[in-house]
Amino acid sequence: MPSLRMGRIPDGPMLPVRDLWPGDAARGARLLKGELDVDGTVLPLRPGGWGDGGTSPILLSVAHGFTWLRDLRALGTDAARGRARALVGDWIGSPADPITRRPDVAGARLAAWLGHYDFFAASADDIFRQRMMQRLVADARALAADLPAEELDARALTALKGLIAAAVALPDQAAFLTRALRFLPQEIARQVLPDGCHAERSPVAQLVALQDLVEIRALLQAAQAQPPAALAGAIERMAPALRAMRHGDGGLALFNGSREESGPLIELVLTQAGRIGRSPVSLTEGGFQRLQAGRTVLLVDCGRPPPPGVDRFSHAGTLSMELSIGRERLIVNCGAAPAAGSQWRDATRATAAHSTLVIGDTNSSELRGPGIGRQPERVEAQRQEANGAHWLEASHDGYRKPFGALHRRRLYLAESGEDIRGEDAIEAPEPQAYTLRFHLHPAVSASLQQDGEAVLLRLPSGSGWRLRAEGARITLEESIYLGGLEPKRSEQVVLTGYADGPQQVKWAISKVG
Repeated sequence: MPSLRMGRIPDGPMLPVRDLWPGDAARGARLLKGELDVDGTVLPLRPGGWGDGGTSPILLSVAHGFTWLRDLRALGTDAARGRARALVGDWIGSPADPITRRPDVAGARLAAWLGHYDFFAASADDIFRQRMMQRLVADARALAADLPAEELDARALTALKGLIAAAVALPDQAAFLTRALRFLPQEIARQVLPDGCHAERSPVAQLVALQDLVEIRALLQAAQAQPPAALAGAIERMAPALRAMRHGDGGLALFNGSREESGPLIELVLTQAGRIGRSPVSLTEGGFQRLQAGRTVLLVDCGRPPPPGVDRFSHAGTLSMELSIGRERLIVNCGAAPAAGSQWRDATRATAAHSTLVIGDTNSSELRGPGIGRQPERVEAQRQEANGAHWLEASHDGYRKPFGALHRRRLYLAESGEDIRGEDAIEAPEPQAYTLRFHLHPAVSASLQQDGEAVLLRLPSGSGWRLRAEGARITLEESIYLGGLEPKRSEQVVLTGYADGPQQVKWAISKVG
């Protein structure tokens, strides 16, 4: 076959590319109604509707990236196939939004079109397939020219994955693979920390980056191409780190822009990653600590915010914690709404949306549009274990500039997992007003006990837990949970300290009965 550089466009992929991940039939049904659901925010998506440039960049990047084709595939009906074909065909004929050229968006689209070719394109007419392949080749050439991607975060891996998918499907275009493999090792080195954490310090970024690397490995195997040595090592490190970021229900902890995500999908990603070593209890470079005893899992964010370039979704949640009992979440952070309006995004990123201490209603890190400004310069953590019990002492100086203050948090988890104790203290030249928040999962019912010194927490299973505190006033307030499929009302236990009182609060969460 003549070279693609001479203008010959193939009738279809010369080698098949397979999408590895399951879709969601419920989201596929919403797509048939013209609704694209992105983390709880809905974008109208119908043929003829590609010109809406006023939507958030995150929504637009998902729409133009076409990863939602797997949701239509999961639905599996003729109507779903027809809608996929109609949307792709209409997109090809519509004026191009500038975001479609962004390397990660182009990469996602190339991988999605090729990974679902058999679903929506193989049985289409010759004209549709010719138009699609012509656009696909043009996009792959543009993507190769645009590398390296300017984005230093996980999006660069998505861009490389798309170009490698095009190289597999179009083996006559060998330059695609050569160019992608030139940049892949340096992106792995930049994004994957020695302990296996992704540089964004986000469980969901961890999941997405590992998915991309697993797909890249499968694509290179299909092309019988030699993968760079760094690829296998990165997957081997990232998979145990991802497992350490899970709660007992199989979902992710809600740190730095994360939501629970699908437990079965996470398990599939770990299975596809291959043999996984024992999950670490301490991710030193990533800054996460996992304390586990009995049926209890306690996860704590003990790291500095990530550096500029990979802090796009970072939260001001330093030293925040989450607590689950078996498959039930008890203490959580509020989650994230990255595709929502700026007010929602800022609210979920604020320190007050996390289960940690807040001084003077001020964030521990300064939130900027994308990224973080003022932030802790020193975040320290030490842990000890003895006879199955765990101790963790951590501190951060994020409040040093506004208040001259240090936040110190001490945590203890008993061997049984049924006794959790904590102490949050402020070290500062002058007393500070503070609040300590424990956001509750929506499934938890809470009632303030009559003495006002404790809150009874009841899990759906009926298990009861009592939260007690000394040195602060206890109240129950409204909260919101954005970690699941849709926003849900919830509650939070708020411990309010006094500027002229003790600069520490001791608290305990213990099983009742």
